[in-house]
This record gives sequence, C-alpha cells and structure tokens, in this order.
Amino acid sequence: MIFFHTNPITIFLFLTSLILSSHPYNFSAASDSELDDEIPFTYTEGTGKGPKKWGQIDPHWKACGNGKLQSPIDLLNRRVQVFPSLGKLKRDYQPAPAVVKNRGHDITVMWKGDAGKININGTDYKLLQFHWHSPSEHTFNGSRYDLELHIVHLSSSGEIAVVGIVYKYGRPDPLLSKLFHHIKSVGKEERDLGIFNPGAIKFGSRKYYRYIGSLTVPPCTEGVIWTIVKKVRTVSREQVRALREAVHDGFEANARPTQRSSEIAVEFYTPKEN
Repeated sequence: MIFFHTNPITIFLFLTSLILSSHPYNFSAASDSELDDEIPFTYTEGTGKGPKKWGQIDPHWKACGNGKLQSPIDLLNRRVQVFPSLGKLKRDYQPAPAVVKNRGHDITVMWKGDAGKININGTDYKLLQFHWHSPSEHTFNGSRYDLELHIVHLSSSGEIAVVGIVYKYGRPDPLLSKLFHHIKSVGKEERDLGIFNPGAIKFGSRKYYRYIGSLTVPPCTEGVIWTIVKKVRTVSREQVRALREAVHDGFEANARPTQRSSEIAVEFYTPKEN
C-alpha cells in the first residue's frame, strides 16, 4: 500500500474550491433544490425519468449523466487507502426547532434554527437536515444494505458535506423510534417536531470513509464531501416499511444505482491504536 506525504483529499478540496468559486452555476441553489419540494424524476427505469435519464430531464441536471464524480459508489476494499491523518469527525450539534416533511421522494427532518455544525479540514458545515434512502445507496464490496441515512450540511460558501450511515435489518433504530408516529402521519404539510436534538443520531463508530462525490438526486451537484460511517447499524423491517409507505408511489425504493468511480479516490480513517 502506498502512502502519500500530501493528503490527496486536501489537494482535491483546494482545486475543487477554485472551480466552485469560478463556476457560473449557483452551487448554493443546487443544495437548496436538494432540500426543497419533490421534482419530476423517478427511480424506475423505462419511464423516461429514471436514473439513466436524469441528465436529460433538465439542463441544470447534466451532471447526472456526464459527471465524473457521481455518487453513490461502491466502497471497494482494494481501492481504499488508510489515512489516520484525516482525524476524527468533529461534530458540534445542538438542539433546535425542527420539522418533518414528506418531499414525495423521501422523508426529511429539517432544522428551522441553528442545530450546530461539523468541521472538516478546518471548515464549518452547518447542519441542515437528514433524510433516508431504502435500500442503501452506497454499497460495500458490492453488498447493499437495507437503509441509508444522509445528514446534510452546508458551509458559508455553499459547499455541501453529507454524512451517510447504513443499516441492516435487526433491532429498531432509536432515531426512527422517536420519529415513528410523525413519519406515519406526515402529509404534504410540514409537521412541527418542536425542539429536536441531533444528538439522537447515533454514529456508533469513529471509523469512516471519505471521498469527493455528488448529490445522489438531481441536480447531482459535484464537489460534495462524503463521509460514510463504517459501522452498520440496525433498523426494524417495520420502520423501513413506514418510510416506504409514507412516500409517493414509485419512490418506495429510492436508491440511485452506484455510479462509475474509477476516478474517485476513497480514503479511510481509523483511530490509531494505543
């Protein structure tokens, strides 16, 4: 295994920041479209609006079809390089007012106040929302799990950072248990959750994968910093069924297929053993 003196992710982030700052497209708007109402796409091929056609539906979605750094990807062991220097993920979350919303293509919890942030390479990314995909979007050596949680953050300059956690069937997930009633009853209108503590999101491990990819829904904006927690947590079949029944018809399985990733560098952080 080859180790680099200079962290390639750091170099890539620097180059990406130069590209984003000079790009005519509004990357903050791209993240907003990820956060707002449902948009005219599906996950079913053959409808003309499936994942293979996303790049043709809207001019702003071209990256979905011709992007070089598209997500999700398969986290293949032989491609991953270990970088202890990445450091542990720095979370500084706090309770804040939140709502749950059915966006049609997924169920989302959004904070209306300051719910804190994470820090990556010295940059703060404000916590905005989290949502679920079933089955999981990222795969591990070709294996797909039953659910994936995406926690979305945004920096002051409009850069997006997403933390992903995958789940397999087993014991109920405590986070979904807190939200179960709201998910089953949420309609088109936002449902107030009151003060919601993001500390309810359990990571379960300090080990994670890191790579530069994209949003997994249109407009498939690239330059997204992905952090995928290594630990596979558990979720009950009833909880996944509730998420699937709540969304619109055709979105019960809302996972984008894995994308070609030969040009994407994947790093892995594991704490140093004493």
